Amino acid sequence: MAGGRKNFYIFSIISRRAYSLVDGMNACLSVGRNFPLVAALSAMALAQGLKIFYYYWKDGEWVIAHLFETGGMPSGHSATVTALTLGIAITQGVGSPVFAASMIFSIIIMYDAAGVRRATGKQALILNRIVEDIYATGKIREEKLRELVGHSPFEVFVGVVIGVIIVLSLRSTGWWM
Repeated sequence: MAGGRKNFYIFSIISRRAYSLVDGMNACLSVGRNFPLVAALSAMALAQGLKIFYYYWKDGEWVIAHLFETGGMPSGHSATVTALTLGIAITQGVGSPVFAASMIFSIIIMYDAAGVRRATGKQALILNRIVEDIYATGKIREEKLRELVGHSPFEVFVGVVIGVIIVLSLRSTGWWM
């Protein structure tokens, strides 16, 4: 390869990599300025973090594992989808197809959290009692099922309130505009 062509080739590789790096940084900055996404992640983090304090208040012991659990007070699912949907409503408008899709999925997720998953938790409680009875008689030993699977309607409501508070708080700062 001639000297000029070789230098051009090396320069084009370097410039492509530099543009890729800049594009990657711009993409990261764009994600960080995506109001519905930041609002949803913030609501989820707050709701999950509040579980640690709520269960300390309720049970008297600090359990960091509550940060990663589904179910219980407050509903992280409800907080997340509420913040996402409200964030979309603010940025895209309630007439947008994206808002419509988010609203439908939010309703499904909250219904599932308070309905199906809650029933699953109640079934786990009953099955665990059966296992304890069998274990007490010495006939069989089984692993207990996780009982805190879903949410009560109040837990879902508190999740919704957290989602609304996060969105309105973030919106009031105006950082995302």
